[in-house]
Amino acid sequence: MPLAHDAYRRLLGPTWAPVAPDRLRRAVAGRVVLVTGASSGIGEATAELLGRSGAHVLLAARRGEVLDEVVARIVARGGRASAYAVDLTDLDAVDRLVHDVLADHGRVDVVVSNAGRSIHRSLADTTDRFHDVTRTNALNYLGPVRLLMGLLPQMRERRTGHVVDVNSLNVDLPAANWAVYTASKSAFDAWLACIAPEVRVDGVATTSIHFPLVHTPMSAPTYDPALPALTVDAAAQVVGRVLVTRPRLLVPWWVRLAAPVQAAAPEVSDAVTARWLASRRKGS
Repeated sequence: MPLAHDAYRRLLGPTWAPVAPDRLRRAVAGRVVLVTGASSGIGEATAELLGRSGAHVLLAARRGEVLDEVVARIVARGGRASAYAVDLTDLDAVDRLVHDVLADHGRVDVVVSNAGRSIHRSLADTTDRFHDVTRTNALNYLGPVRLLMGLLPQMRERRTGHVVDVNSLNVDLPAANWAVYTASKSAFDAWLACIAPEVRVDGVATTSIHFPLVHTPMSAPTYDPALPALTVDAAAQVVGRVLVTRPRLLVPWWVRLAAPVQAAAPEVSDAVTARWLASRRKGS
């Protein structure tokens, strides 16, 4: 890991540090863990980490041939894994996924809701592209909700389970040119926050991770790879940690400081951002 990336992780503090392998193994060994978006990025790294730690990992994503490769790597290292090719924007396909995993395994102990679509586009550039709104919401909000509405009943009946939402600090710090992405991620974050106490009554934990920048194939078109950020392996370790510690919410400490300031003085925040956008427009 480059020094800049390692320093970035240390800046986040101990709650974002890798968990001891033996603690992770005790938490997930023998558990059935469904990871969405498992063909690349954080999902792929998480699936491999949990597979090494003794979980039976169910990998879900659109690209079945890539999932098969990840499964093969997990199995070659002595782990257990199964692939489920599915388009989470197809709600009927999501229902079939629920049916298939429960028929094949009898239960799902943990859901790592990681699949997502990032889109960095201004309002002006989105005006004639409403499909950007619908397709982003379909994957970031509607698909995950449909999946959990199918899987939560068996968790609640068994009085055990854990849902982990791999989300973004954009939810806490909305930024210009990220409206469609932020709205979709915020919608799922709000949905999970609302149902969290309902399912907690039945022994099901929920965790929302508001990740800072992570260098993934999804973020590559938008962010300079030289920027300090988490690697996908470091992000997977964060997912592993929350499966042990089970916090309700994990947000970078500096976001917890900045978000109230932005909320308390939105006019100032908007004015500063507007001036920055205007300067960029003049410079272009």
